Amino acid sequence: MKVLVSDNLGEVGVQIFQKEEGIEVDVKTGLKPEELKAIIGDYDALAIRSATKVTEDLLSAAKKLKVVGRAGIGLDNVDIPAATKRGIAVMNTPGGNVVTTAEHAIAMMMALTRNIPQGTATLKAGIWEKKKLQGREVCNKVLGVLGYGNIGSIVADRGRGLKMRVLVYDPNVTAEKIEKAGFESAGLEKIYKEADYITVHVPKIKSTVGLLNKAAFAQMKDGVMIINCARGGIVDEADLYEALRSGKVAGAALDVFATEPPGKSPLFELDNVIATPHLGASTLEAQTNVAVAVAEQIIAFLKHNTVINAVNVPSVTGELLKKLGPYLTLADRLGCLQAQLICGPIKEVVVEYAGDFQGLDLSPVTTALLNGLLTMLVKDDVNAVNAPVIAQEMGIKITETASAEAKDYLTLVTVTVITTEMSNRVAGTIFGKSDARVVQLNNFRLEMIPEGHLALIHNMDKPGAIGSIGTTLGKNNINIGRMQVGQEKEGERNIIILSTDTSLPEDVVAQLTALPMVKTVIPLEL
Repeated sequence: MKVLVSDNLGEVGVQIFQKEEGIEVDVKTGLKPEELKAIIGDYDALAIRSATKVTEDLLSAAKKLKVVGRAGIGLDNVDIPAATKRGIAVMNTPGGNVVTTAEHAIAMMMALTRNIPQGTATLKAGIWEKKKLQGREVCNKVLGVLGYGNIGSIVADRGRGLKMRVLVYDPNVTAEKIEKAGFESAGLEKIYKEADYITVHVPKIKSTVGLLNKAAFAQMKDGVMIINCARGGIVDEADLYEALRSGKVAGAALDVFATEPPGKSPLFELDNVIATPHLGASTLEAQTNVAVAVAEQIIAFLKHNTVINAVNVPSVTGELLKKLGPYLTLADRLGCLQAQLICGPIKEVVVEYAGDFQGLDLSPVTTALLNGLLTMLVKDDVNAVNAPVIAQEMGIKITETASAEAKDYLTLVTVTVITTEMSNRVAGTIFGKSDARVVQLNNFRLEMIPEGHLALIHNMDKPGAIGSIGTTLGKNNINIGRMQVGQEKEGERNIIILSTDTSLPEDVVAQLTALPMVKTVIPLEL
């Protein structure tokens, strides 16, 4: 079996491949996309870091490819849905560089506070600017940590060690969990108002792109300092530039950028900006950890069908995976659906298995459910190995029950998610041998195929309601692929699940919501 290493993996990882019997490894870094596409068809596995772009176009030529292994956490450079569609496992190496990245954020904060890069540069230029480069202490200052995941929690702990008052914001973690760890749980408004330093540790998802923008900076304390060692684009660079120019933001320390390399950014013209070229995970220890991990994971998959740290396949042995496959897919879709329907931090997830599951170990199914649920909230920090751990860290209680009778179905998986604001219940089953279906949404019965661009519409059960929806979509040139209608046993409402060729733009959602017999419209992506 052949493995291609297309990025700078580290000699220790390459040596593990070279020493493994039955594995042939080629190291070809710096390939252009067309060059990589020309040779990828010869390989069973691809080991990458962040430089290689694993696109749908590349995967279309990867006829033998079974696994993509990323030495690191972030998978922004991998088209995971396209890989999943082709049956290619995508793995990362969580935990290998979290301490390293957290330490870099603290180092950037200290360097920014004490003007260390500026002092080095001017001194080397023969200039003594002792008075101009006066800094300040971090002791007793307020540190606002946005995101309380693996890295953010370490940064919060290090900030506490510096005798800082630490405020933590994470909409997916309960206040009790944060406060139990000894920090203050706070909303964005409080952090903006009180923090002397704000450090970013949230994933880059739709809701966090441009999180720190002009409106956010306007709410912040005068003289605040910004640190971003998470992902480029979470901080709006143009708005940050203006905030720095005006003096609202006293300084910024950036390790990541919307475009990398960033080229000649206007930010680099400002004396109160320090920057590093995405060095957060760049230590010898971290690179060794992730190189060893990705090599061992790829070998285990190729030789033993054992899945470790996959983001699109639960970590189970090959034989069990064949039996559980349809239920793993169903559970992942149920979790993904719940993530898009709930509001507020999650308190509890209740999973009910009913029917004849033939004595199978269903714990991987629960893990697949949590993976689908949490990936929508914290993205690439979650995989099939650490999903239960992350749920525990977020203070989520997991309850599983099983019964032999499923009433109307041979088997039924029901998931109830309870948050601080609501409770939501969905249920699904398998039609035939492998077709996943959602058959219940709270009090509504339906038969929903959980894939593609969807819209969940609550409407009045009256003549003309469905027609008005179809007319509105037609006027906007949006084609309906499928439509399922669910009804309450005793009620005046329907729910309609629409599958469309494209996702619904915000203006179309607004038009649908404004229809007289439509109550709510929720776009979904599954």
